[in-house]
Amino acid sequence: MQHTDQTQEIAMLRAEVEMLMIERQSLLQVAGAAAGFIAEISSVDVPAGAIEAAELLAESVNALPEETLQDSLTAVEAHIIN
Repeated sequence: MQHTDQTQEIAMLRAEVEMLMIERQSLLQVAGAAAGFIAEISSVDVPAGAIEAAELLAESVNALPEETLQDSLTAVEAHIIN
């Protein structure tokens, strides 16, 4: 009986990890799209009513660890041009 319980727990954990990985991929795509958007837009182009939201978005993207940002850009097939 204990073996069955462990097998069920393992299956549940595996399903949870798979769900989290799918969610992570979605979040990486959102972050990558946001980073690409920020890189392409000029502050002059941002409407006055959206400046606060744009600043929050830029700060959030800039706060990402470099590896996560690179994963995000890869998720949307974008590249940073130095």
